[in-house]
Amino acid sequence: MKHYKQLTREQRYQISGLKKAGLNQSQIAAEVGVHKSTISRKFGRNQGRRGWRPRQAQELRDERRKRCVNAQRLSLLEWAEVERLIRMDMSPEQASCRLALECGLRISHETIYVHIYEDKRRGGSLWQHLRCQKPRRKRYTGDQERRGAIKNRIGIDERPGIVDQKSRIGDWEGDTVIGKNHRGALITLAERKSRYILAAQVPGKQASGVTAAIMRLLRPHKDKCYTMTFDNGKEFAEHQTIAAKLDADVYFARPYRSWERGLSENSNGLLRQYSPKAMELIEVTQEQVQWAVDRLNHRPRKVLGFRTPFEIFFGKTVRYTKSPLGVALQN
Repeated sequence: MKHYKQLTREQRYQISGLKKAGLNQSQIAAEVGVHKSTISRKFGRNQGRRGWRPRQAQELRDERRKRCVNAQRLSLLEWAEVERLIRMDMSPEQASCRLALECGLRISHETIYVHIYEDKRRGGSLWQHLRCQKPRRKRYTGDQERRGAIKNRIGIDERPGIVDQKSRIGDWEGDTVIGKNHRGALITLAERKSRYILAAQVPGKQASGVTAAIMRLLRPHKDKCYTMTFDNGKEFAEHQTIAAKLDADVYFARPYRSWERGLSENSNGLLRQYSPKAMELIEVTQEQVQWAVDRLNHRPRKVLGFRTPFEIFFGKTVRYTKSPLGVALQN
């Protein structure tokens, strides 16, 4: 039995932009990656109880004309800045809000979507920087851990309440991203307040290799490491060694409660944009991993007021509208 899945906010923005760009329902469904009936239901719900009416059509046409005029008012240089941010893999919403934050430039994310798909029609490549929605992983239910118990683990129930408040920098969540056919993996660490990400390639999920990778990643930030929260994978069995060397406390989420490590789950999903599940990670270099991590750490986040994880973690301001990732730091 198939279950209907709610559209994400990003998909709704995308659908709205595609509709304004003149695509029909079948074309929109293909671009967004959903069934045509989903698009049909969305449009049907938004027609009003009396269906299509001339007055509504006129209002929509006037809105489209106004949006077109506003888009035409942007200079070529301003559109170049929009495209620069999209090529940095920012979403249209992130690009829109970052432009407003840095330059006072007001352009809606829907207008940016229209521009992206008009660029695609002309053979452009901006659309390739849009993130696609991946299917969710199947989750097991129940509290019983199927992989064996980790010795001397401390449960998340004993973690200090300040960690939940996300009021300080220094509380991390750790997880692993597994490559196709279990060939290679990434160890990922996400700082809870800033959303700053660290990641390293490891040959597999052996505890010794994962421990060494965590030490390499966190040793330069030892002064910003108070707690770590892991899942119950045996790759974290050497947690006491990690805690002793970093002078930090390590806690474990309850089995199969991914929401207790929501940030690491989200961060892994973002990394999947650059390392999809069909990719074997055994041959991925640390330079490639770091390139993807840099993209994410310099991507504005709505939850951070459209500042970037890099800015929050290091307490610096970066101007992204002047250059790509070769950014100029400001005091």
